[in-house]
Amino acid sequence: MPQEESSPLVEMRHISKSFGPVKANDDVGLRAAGGEILALLGENGSGKSTLMNILAGIYLPDGGSVFVDGQKRNFRSPHHAIAAGIGMVHQHFKLIPAMSAWENISLGEGGGKPFLDSRLIKRRIADIEKRFGLAVDQDKKIYDMPVSEKQNVEIVKVLYRGVRVLILDEPTAVLTPQETAVLFSMLRRMKEVGRAVIIITHKLQEVMEISDRVTVLRKGRNAGTVVSSRTSPRELTELMVGEAISLEIRREEAERSAEPMLEVRGLSLRNAEGFKVLDSLAFHVSGGEILGVAGIAGSGQKELCEIIAGLRRADSGSVRFMGEEILGLSPRIIKERGIGMSFIPEDRLGMGLVGGMSIADNILLRSYDEGRGLLVDRSGGRQRAEGIVDRYGVDTPSVQHQVRKLSGGNIQKVLLGRELETRPRLLVIAYPVRGLDIGASMAVYRLLNGQKKQGAAILYIGEDLDVLRELCDRIMVLHAGVLMDTVDPRRTGKEEIGLLMLGHRPPVGPEAR
Repeated sequence: MPQEESSPLVEMRHISKSFGPVKANDDVGLRAAGGEILALLGENGSGKSTLMNILAGIYLPDGGSVFVDGQKRNFRSPHHAIAAGIGMVHQHFKLIPAMSAWENISLGEGGGKPFLDSRLIKRRIADIEKRFGLAVDQDKKIYDMPVSEKQNVEIVKVLYRGVRVLILDEPTAVLTPQETAVLFSMLRRMKEVGRAVIIITHKLQEVMEISDRVTVLRKGRNAGTVVSSRTSPRELTELMVGEAISLEIRREEAERSAEPMLEVRGLSLRNAEGFKVLDSLAFHVSGGEILGVAGIAGSGQKELCEIIAGLRRADSGSVRFMGEEILGLSPRIIKERGIGMSFIPEDRLGMGLVGGMSIADNILLRSYDEGRGLLVDRSGGRQRAEGIVDRYGVDTPSVQHQVRKLSGGNIQKVLLGRELETRPRLLVIAYPVRGLDIGASMAVYRLLNGQKKQGAAILYIGEDLDVLRELCDRIMVLHAGVLMDTVDPRRTGKEEIGLLMLGHRPPVGPEAR
């Protein structure tokens, strides 16, 4: 393992970057040696993504320098960074869905020539796959790929360009345990051949498993760099937030309602291409219970949320809330009937919030129709926004700040706070801690337990199996829109749940009640 004094392959010195009055990076330094995996940790808004975007040539720093192999470099575009051997795989992939894997990987090659030697390109790709233990169906269209395969295409795409420093932003966010193990095996191979890997993640256990060293940022500045084998999740958390916090996720006990608050029967839906995205789905959630939903991305979670919210019509089935059918009702009618139901969508700015509007106006959108007359109570909206900013720790200059100018984690806090403030009887919540740091995530879990103890029914769609197993009373596992099983997290391991997520049903698996 590389030591602290190893000659760095890449080094950033005294990096500063501001966006208006917000100082994202303030005199930050970072170094990564060949043959090591460096984890980059920090709270939301601590400057991690900004720092890596500078290294990848996406942002220009206001001050400071970047060195590669000891030589000072000035990156004015991602093209310049890639030419210097630095490539980044973003959390939101940059692929063209209608093109095949090999076409995406070789995109831009040939200098405008009308024809490319596809056989040569495919041989080069196959060599990369063999060297690093990757698997890509080169002729498969991107739109037909699961998330893990798309990520492999992105990784091969940067390796194809000869990068020696690979930056990964939250690479395991939507992977199963089995897929994560495959990814980590590939990263270890990169390390063995002298490449440097920088991984941004919020999952502390993964940091301890895969990294050699950890650099922590706090409020845009360096909080410290430690050797992974000589630290602990608790020490890393203290470096991130500046104080000790409990990392225990409690499963609170609460009295369950006698009858299910939400009951779904025979729910089916086909997409525009005619494929079943939900197939005869049946489950129930009681008041005072958190029912977890596990599944790889695209297993029907989004469609299920939209149907319950009244945003999408199912082909068949029944959705009953408090004994009354709500399937097919409009979102407004569902709200007018007193059904307190809300969910956090996967696309925060696409479905959840309006990026060009202020925090206050986005809060107002949730309750604008509660008033009377033609005038909108903007002062009331501002007060609610200020309360949410205070209670959920949103880092913003003011409630009049545009939402799209916030960091991803702070956007999530605004959306989550707005929904929880309605105090719903039923809470359908998807990926509430996606992009949140450990401190904010623990606060969310406490809030959900508080709602549960007050008698709310919670349908929790998550991606971290450790959290699902620690927080939820039961977990139902979806694969390609089919309910594989409903399990008791107290008696079911991550590997078993991961296999169910991949479509492997055990010989015997009665529903856990």
